[in-house]
Amino acid sequence: MKNILIIFGSCLILFLTINIFLKPTNANAQSFIGAWERNHISKDGVKLKSIVIFSKSHQVLTTYETLTGEFIYSNGGTWKFNNNIMTKKVEFDTNDSTRVGSIISFDVKISDSIVSVVGGNMKFKRIDNGRPGKLNGAWLMSARFKEGTKQLRDTTNPRKTMKILSGTRFQWIAYNTESKKFMATGGGSYSTLNGEYVENIEFFSRDNSRIGVSLKFNFQLLDNKWEHKGFSSKGNPIHEIWSKRSD
Repeated sequence: MKNILIIFGSCLILFLTINIFLKPTNANAQSFIGAWERNHISKDGVKLKSIVIFSKSHQVLTTYETLTGEFIYSNGGTWKFNNNIMTKKVEFDTNDSTRVGSIISFDVKISDSIVSVVGGNMKFKRIDNGRPGKLNGAWLMSARFKEGTKQLRDTTNPRKTMKILSGTRFQWIAYNTESKKFMATGGGSYSTLNGEYVENIEFFSRDNSRIGVSLKFNFQLLDNKWEHKGFSSKGNPIHEIWSKRSD
């Protein structure tokens, strides 16, 4: 019995030692959470920027012209990663609505600073790891105030307005998973400081005149709900409540 305990103890020490040496020293290693960027050139020679934002459960990829902010393309939905395989369930796709609801998989390699699609000649460099912004994650608009009256939204409905943020990047998307219709999207960089949320718009699918505009809101977080007040780029008052998305 004593010999068995000695052998067991030796194996346990060996197991713990191996795990200590194999454990990544960088907390961000192998983590997709945050924002990633790819700069590339179109077939027509136009400079393009592609941004991918990952929350714990959702992701969005968007491409727009680097110099003008002209919107090109966006798709997104839920994601999982296992054994170097990225699996996505598509919730919206601006180029091909027939892909909505489908599940696609592809090989991916990831390091702390680079994500690459195997065989696709696409590499994305890390922008941030979900910090420093306080609002990183995927959110659904769950209520808004109109003329002082609170109007609730059922977040389980197929018609959704989602906002997904990393530590420094944001994007909102309006779409319908049932009709597969895409309505609009916009995004760019953001900051949160002293209770103020600031959006710097870099692309807007419906109106290029919004590009370059900065919008400031007062915000607060309470029980996985994000409430902010301010004015739109048209000067209209905005008072919205967003709920953290987990599905």
